[in-house]
Amino acid sequence: MVSEAITTFLEFFMDYFSINSLRENHAGWSLLRAQNAPLALTFFMAAFTGPNQRNLGRQDLVEILDDVLFSLRDTLGEERFPRSASEYLDDWAEPAKAWLRKFYAENRDEPVYDLTASTEDVIRWVEALRGRDFVPTQSRLSSIFNLLKTLVHGSETDPDARLAELQRQRDDIDEQMELIRSGTIAVMSRPEAVDHFHQLTTQAKDLLSDFREVEANFRKLDRKLREQISLWEGGQGDLLESIFSSQQDISGSLQGRTFQGFWDYLMSPQLRSELHELLERATHIDALATQEGLHSITSMQKDWLPAVEQTQSTVRQLSAQIRRLLDDKVFLENKRIMALIRNIESGAVAVRAIPPTGVFADLPGHDVPVALPFERPLYEPSRQTPINDFVDVADDLDVDAQALFEQFHVDPQKLEANIDAVLADAEQATLAEVTDAFPLSQGLAELVTYFQLATASSSATIDSDSVQTLSWTLPDGSLREATVEKIIFVRPS
Repeated sequence: MVSEAITTFLEFFMDYFSINSLRENHAGWSLLRAQNAPLALTFFMAAFTGPNQRNLGRQDLVEILDDVLFSLRDTLGEERFPRSASEYLDDWAEPAKAWLRKFYAENRDEPVYDLTASTEDVIRWVEALRGRDFVPTQSRLSSIFNLLKTLVHGSETDPDARLAELQRQRDDIDEQMELIRSGTIAVMSRPEAVDHFHQLTTQAKDLLSDFREVEANFRKLDRKLREQISLWEGGQGDLLESIFSSQQDISGSLQGRTFQGFWDYLMSPQLRSELHELLERATHIDALATQEGLHSITSMQKDWLPAVEQTQSTVRQLSAQIRRLLDDKVFLENKRIMALIRNIESGAVAVRAIPPTGVFADLPGHDVPVALPFERPLYEPSRQTPINDFVDVADDLDVDAQALFEQFHVDPQKLEANIDAVLADAEQATLAEVTDAFPLSQGLAELVTYFQLATASSSATIDSDSVQTLSWTLPDGSLREATVEKIIFVRPS
């Protein structure tokens, strides 16, 4: 019984060979085993995880690493780290190590570097080894209970059970309201507030580190797809079907659906406003006044947006790469077809003077369609339509030209200035927020111009899955409304 339990345990979890494979091949494990691991981790923390930065240029990283090396050599001696900063950087970005991801970004002349998901896992583990002065336990237990309740009640299909749970929640809320009306206000104690604050900051950091792993998972899906395209030997139609199903796999995978849900949540103006308000109110809690980094939590949402935008950009780049690979495949297929046609033509020219005897070409499966003569329609001449091209000349040449001066022009630069004015106080804004600040004065023409600006701009997104209703007032006082797709303008970085 004991041996069967151990066997089942090993089958369910990782066995010896899986762990040994990780030890030999995993980038994070190789980083821990490296001789210069303390130097690399110190540099990674100073350049990336400490200031929450991503996608740094080579020259910036060389300068940061030079500062780190200068400080260490001043303490440990010049011979301690003999190589230059650029040599260390190139070594850590080698595919054999893969501690850094080196790539070229748009509008950047120099290579760009970012941490890999494995490296960030090692950094978080090393930071955890130093220990913590305060370990949140009560808030974690509350989080477990809340997650469990959401899981169980959100998966309940019995209407009576759902109604009973909602009734219980309403009774609890009514009871709390009665206690507050009677003057009994239960305020969270200082240990509880500190406990929840540490839990909040920990989960916020974990969320930032998760984005690199999400991006890496998307790249793995795309790499499998590109390998399939490169090695494809079937028909063109089967390849297209495989391409479209694989693109659905990237966006419809469990990773893709959860990330899209987070993106939709973060892009909701109402939820973003509520989150910002809650973070601001949290900084004024008296029990947290002495906590380090209290006011930095207000920038939590601003730290998420660049990371989420980069992951979204990665998904867009993957889709563009898929289209380019497909175009290359079509080009090679057409080239092969033309080579076959040229081969057939050259063979036909070679036997033109001396035709071969017997059957020259056999095309099975083809027949001649037979149509009865009387099944064809008779010829019917086309009818000529008479056109009266006589022009009446008005005797009275006094024409009112006021209509020519009533035309108006929508100035796109003015609308761009409106968008920039709204984005000066916010990271992003919807078209409804822009029109609330600057109402539509030229009606539908001005609304169409906003759509033209959003289509031409790389800092704007048109969400076809959501709509918004915009309204304006005509000169005669009547109200007009238009329901259009949601446009989100983002402040350029």
